[in-house]
Amino acid sequence: MVLQVQTSTYEAKTQEIAKQLLAATQENRSFFSSLRDQMRWDDKLLAWAMSNPGLRVQLFRFIDTLPALHSKSEIASHLQEYLGDESVELPAALKGMLNFANPDSVPGQVAATTVGTAVETLAHKYISGENIKQVIKTVERLRKEKMAFTIDLLGEAVITEAEAQSYLERYLELMQQLVEASKNWTAIPAIDEADGELIPKVQVSVKLTAFYSQFDPLDAKGSEDKVSDRIRILLRRAKELGAAVHFDMEQYAYKDITFSILKKLLLEEEFRQRTDIGMTIQAYLRDSEQDTKDVISWLKQRGYPLTIRLVKGAYWDQETIKAAQKHWPQPVYNDKAATDANFETITQLLLENHQYVYSAIGSHNVRSHSRAIAIAESLNVPRRRFELQVLYGMGDKVAKALVDRGYRVRVYCPYGELLPGMAYLIRRLLENTANSSFLRQNLENRPIDELLAPPIAKEEEKSLTINSHFLGAADTDYAEEEVRTKTAQAFQSVRQQLGKTYLPLINGEYVNPPEFVNSLNPSNFSEVIGKVGLISVEQAEQAMQAAKAAFPGWKKTPAKQRADILRKAGDLMEFRRAELSAWIVLEVGKPVKEADGEVSEAIDFCRYYADEIERLDEGVNYDIPGETNRYIYQPRGIAVVISPWNFPLAIACGMTVAALVSGNCTLLKPAETSSVIAAKFTEILVDAGFPKGVFQYVPGKGSQVGAYLVNHPDTHVIAFTGSQEVGCRIYAEAATLKPGQKHMKRVIAEMGGKNAIIVDESADLDQAVVGVVQSAFGYSGQKCSAASRVIVMQPIYDAFVQRLVEATKSLNIGEAELPSTQVGPVIDANARDRIQKYIEIGRQSAEVALELPAPKQGYFIGPVIFSEVSPNAVISQEEIFGPVLAVIRVKDFPEALAVANGTNFALTGGLYSRTPSHIQQAQTEFEVGNLYINRNITGAIVGRQPFGGFKLSGVGSKAGGPDYLLQFLEPRAVTENIQRQGFAPIEGAD
Repeated sequence: MVLQVQTSTYEAKTQEIAKQLLAATQENRSFFSSLRDQMRWDDKLLAWAMSNPGLRVQLFRFIDTLPALHSKSEIASHLQEYLGDESVELPAALKGMLNFANPDSVPGQVAATTVGTAVETLAHKYISGENIKQVIKTVERLRKEKMAFTIDLLGEAVITEAEAQSYLERYLELMQQLVEASKNWTAIPAIDEADGELIPKVQVSVKLTAFYSQFDPLDAKGSEDKVSDRIRILLRRAKELGAAVHFDMEQYAYKDITFSILKKLLLEEEFRQRTDIGMTIQAYLRDSEQDTKDVISWLKQRGYPLTIRLVKGAYWDQETIKAAQKHWPQPVYNDKAATDANFETITQLLLENHQYVYSAIGSHNVRSHSRAIAIAESLNVPRRRFELQVLYGMGDKVAKALVDRGYRVRVYCPYGELLPGMAYLIRRLLENTANSSFLRQNLENRPIDELLAPPIAKEEEKSLTINSHFLGAADTDYAEEEVRTKTAQAFQSVRQQLGKTYLPLINGEYVNPPEFVNSLNPSNFSEVIGKVGLISVEQAEQAMQAAKAAFPGWKKTPAKQRADILRKAGDLMEFRRAELSAWIVLEVGKPVKEADGEVSEAIDFCRYYADEIERLDEGVNYDIPGETNRYIYQPRGIAVVISPWNFPLAIACGMTVAALVSGNCTLLKPAETSSVIAAKFTEILVDAGFPKGVFQYVPGKGSQVGAYLVNHPDTHVIAFTGSQEVGCRIYAEAATLKPGQKHMKRVIAEMGGKNAIIVDESADLDQAVVGVVQSAFGYSGQKCSAASRVIVMQPIYDAFVQRLVEATKSLNIGEAELPSTQVGPVIDANARDRIQKYIEIGRQSAEVALELPAPKQGYFIGPVIFSEVSPNAVISQEEIFGPVLAVIRVKDFPEALAVANGTNFALTGGLYSRTPSHIQQAQTEFEVGNLYINRNITGAIVGRQPFGGFKLSGVGSKAGGPDYLLQFLEPRAVTENIQRQGFAPIEGAD
């Protein structure tokens, strides 16, 4: 009851203060100033974006591209491409301006100049300066208006260790120069002191993740060590200079580890008594209220207050999209009112604990500020412990009104070059033009009662979902500490099982084979993962006979029953996820996150193909009066699956369960180097309930057992993933009719690629460099989809290669099991030696831009980048299957496509571009089975990016797609005449 009374007291006071502030911000401007604003192009662009959603999207995409455009004709042609799109309704003034025939023409140049200048003017509204000199001018003007400041450094994403070091050095320089300038500033009591205590005149805001280029919650300890070393340097220097440091909050994935690092660091003896440091809470996060309570109780323990900046949050679109794509719970509120309500709850929580915390309330919503003031005044919160914050260029009138009321206002001032600052600018523009934005609603003169109404969250909150009939398994979210603990425990458990013996499974029994081989850990080849029994040709024949005997019963098993067994297998994999990931990491040297993604893919294959067989089992009716026509499917017979080592669970699982669920009896012959994982997969299929003889695990030598099964007259389907050489041999052998064979064999073969990524001059280089590094060096380049060529346009070639080399240098190379590892070993000694030969060949014909050293205890090869590579060089044409990348220079986009298409392969390809016509052209002319635009080219997801290529990359339909199961089925048409003596049932007749 007391709380209710207090809350209603706050509400009355909130309304009173808000109306006064609103009146101060809505004073009528003079006729001339409004007329002048009407004539400014930057204002026109914003107004048009607000009123036209289609234009808003295309305009912001164009602004995002602007940093990469270096001439007026480039700007003019991109303007036409983006805004000339059919989806965009153009205002008359803009339509007239874009009506030029040639980007090089005078009207084209005028259009480029007009819009380019308008965007620059817009940027100047939200970015406080391009260099320190301009920033000092800006903050001196703010101080004259009795406003404090905090400075944030804009720029490229930190993707290299050189950039992380530079980030630190630029902040040290910024603090030094600001403090130097501040010596000439007159003290302003309203912002420089409170309650008899001096407040630092200089404050900077930093992003924790920018202090380490490989910052990753999975590697919590490594990230903490690297980041903390640099933060200590920053905080020590800030103390010497008398400057304050505030830590911004970024994406949700980094939130928990950011709090953890700061809490540990700020309890260290050296920093425990510091009160000139701050951290940030984002109210749009569903768990932010709990975070606030945790921080307050930690501050009580610490004994010295810190600033907590409360903001709504700036990454809403990104967070909702990522959660939907990953099938993770949505971390942010869907409803703007829910965020606003939570903001008020946390405001109250902070201010009620003012003895432990300095509150900094950051918003442009008059109601949010008024609520904070109402609570602060009711509780008599001391002035030192409470301030209000706004972003530079947003809410200027609100800020002035707050200053006039006697409150300390701090302006968050981003600074940096305008063009790299475009990402920041677009976030501000999105915020300004969103329907739910207070600033926009205020501009639109919404009724005051509506503007100032208490925010009420909607009853039910639903996450953004993907519009798809198939929902895949969610990857593990390593940002959660308990998940990381579970992963470590799985490794401990698996390590206790190393060295065990794994027997073949024939006709439901584990049998003793004539030969055993050791499967080794490629990160440490002295470690035996397991002893694998290899079957003889005689045992292969026994397995074939068992499959023949089991086939009639399995063929008659209803599709629904087969599908349910498969779903159970998927559920068992989900239950054993952490353990299966650990086996993959240890047996084939795949880093932890990528191993986890592989388990997701295997689960998805089980669930997707279960759904698919039920769909296909319904068949198709082509009935006509007097006649039924059924189009149905039946299994082919016996399938032989020959699976690779590079996706030892996912590909083995995908090919095997597709054959099984289609009603075929299946023999799995895995690669020798990954047979322990195949044995674990076998355990799961047996536990799921596949009958004896229906599925059999038959590890053996490819040249003996593999060849025998391929050539066997009772084999109906061969599903193979591996090298082009072996794939072509299987294809040829399967085409030969053997004695006693009464059918043609079906071959499904995926045989690798020489995958290229094109980077054109309009590309976002931050995005392109990160994507190329992931695609080329993820799993040491041992994915069928890995990038082994990057084709770069002449104007950006040198800049791209320089950043690519620095980003690759920053990767951690080491044992796959270590959470810090991004590049692990290659699979075995043969692979290592073969890759080394290609590196030697590369040296003869190209420049070595980078060759990283590698650990000695395993089969390691450090990433190698060759530059100035000829499109026809051996390393540009042959599949290497290792961490070797060829960077090829081209003069224009047509040449880039010709080079990309100039190999025998057509598996995956990528394009980084912000030029709509290039994207369109690549979609039709880039010869690949899977084309990825503005993202990395590995990691295809079942039911989302069905995977497979053509030319010499393979034969057959795409795995994880709607026609994959058809390859394991025979279609039949059954027609029945249903007339009897001229009588037939006719639908709809009495």
